[in-house]
Amino acid sequence: MGLVTTADFITPPVNDPFIFGQIAAANSISDIYAMGGKPITCLNLAMFPAKKLELEVLHQIVAGALSKITESGAVLAGGHTIEDDEPKFGLAVTGLVHPRKYWSNRGAEPGDALILTKPIGSGVLFNANLKKWVSDEALKECIGVLTTLNRKAAEVMSGFEVHAATDITGFGLAGHCYEMVKGSQVAMEFSVDRISIMREALEMYEKGVTTGVNAYNRELVAGSIRFEKELPPWHKEIIYDPQTSGGLLVAVPERQGEKLLKALQAAGVRWASIVGQVKPLSGATHLVFK
Repeated sequence: MGLVTTADFITPPVNDPFIFGQIAAANSISDIYAMGGKPITCLNLAMFPAKKLELEVLHQIVAGALSKITESGAVLAGGHTIEDDEPKFGLAVTGLVHPRKYWSNRGAEPGDALILTKPIGSGVLFNANLKKWVSDEALKECIGVLTTLNRKAAEVMSGFEVHAATDITGFGLAGHCYEMVKGSQVAMEFSVDRISIMREALEMYEKGVTTGVNAYNRELVAGSIRFEKELPPWHKEIIYDPQTSGGLLVAVPERQGEKLLKALQAAGVRWASIVGQVKPLSGATHLVFK
């Protein structure tokens, strides 16, 4: 029996405090799932402007978080709150994992299939929503993705031979994949058309909306990425889009790829898709999008 532990907190991507708590909790717990673990205890990490907002707002944030903690099978054991100029919330999470079944972002092997369990694009959608450019339907779908735990996906994956895993969060798809290929000393080849993208996310990039993190994520992989498919610059930005409570990306033996995909879809992980393959490293290019 091994322990895995993590901590994360975020600023509010939405105005609704209950939904904020749900997203923040799902985002924090996701790191445990990305390590092949099962969450058991959580501690609240809260920063709250008590002089500006009613305490009921904090109560709703914690209530939203508790709903996701309970759904995960973990318990809320306590936490700590400090006063700050704006609300921030997250969790410190402890989980259990079998020491020989622990997943890391190293270990991907040439030939492995790459499976991504959630669509990308939440970063630009939340920024565009500040301008009221995102439709209610697209925003609702986005929130639905972010409040979905990676529990089902991780439980299904635990029955397969996972060589490497990560969850796609602040560094975007490109940044987190770059961490995986550097740690595994391999390359990855993606099919752009197979990467699931949230409704209206590309449209927002085409309109000129971006995030404050895209440039950093782009610079992070500069010199290690190549596009073999002709894409306008705004389309390329989607792979640098920072995610909150993003999906799991796993590398499994090619022979297990389709079986895992079917098992995920049967378990209700409807956004899952095989997005690429691990390749031998040749030269400086680690990531290829075609």
